[in-house]
Amino acid sequence: MTGPARLPDAPEDGAAAEVLRTRRGGELSGLDRMLLHSPPVAEGWSALMGALRNRTTLTPDLTELTILRIAVLNDAPFEWTSHEPAARRAGVTDEQLAALRTGDPAAAAVFSPAQALALRFVDASTREVAVPDELFAALREELDDRQVVELVATVAGYAMVSRFLVALQVPSGDGEVRG
Repeated sequence: MTGPARLPDAPEDGAAAEVLRTRRGGELSGLDRMLLHSPPVAEGWSALMGALRNRTTLTPDLTELTILRIAVLNDAPFEWTSHEPAARRAGVTDEQLAALRTGDPAAAAVFSPAQALALRFVDASTREVAVPDELFAALREELDDRQVVELVATVAGYAMVSRFLVALQVPSGDGEVRG
């Protein structure tokens, strides 16, 4: 995506803007400036995404691999740019980042068995929505019930993020997500 977003930035004042600033460490992203067109949506979004980023029992690498794979599948460069630094801090390697951009990253030898399984789930859930029973059963052998729910919610939540970013053509930023 190049050029300006499809909507102008919303005003950056009010309670919703403060909620977003607090979660982001003081700065608003281009995504935030679009969300602020609807303060109730912005506040709810912030609560959900804050929980998915900071309050699950998924390992940070698994969370970031999930988010980055969704960014690739849904052609959402803003999402990739925002999350790549966090992925690197979580231990995601250059080889893993490169593999995420392929047609079948789960087949790459650079991922642990748990990571590869989660990526298979991300691909199935994002591309087909319905996840095959055998894949879901394998996921339940690797993750506990809470982690399964958290992975499913992370996939769904970041699919929402990518669709929002792409539909409004929010340009990629140089900043990273902080929370």
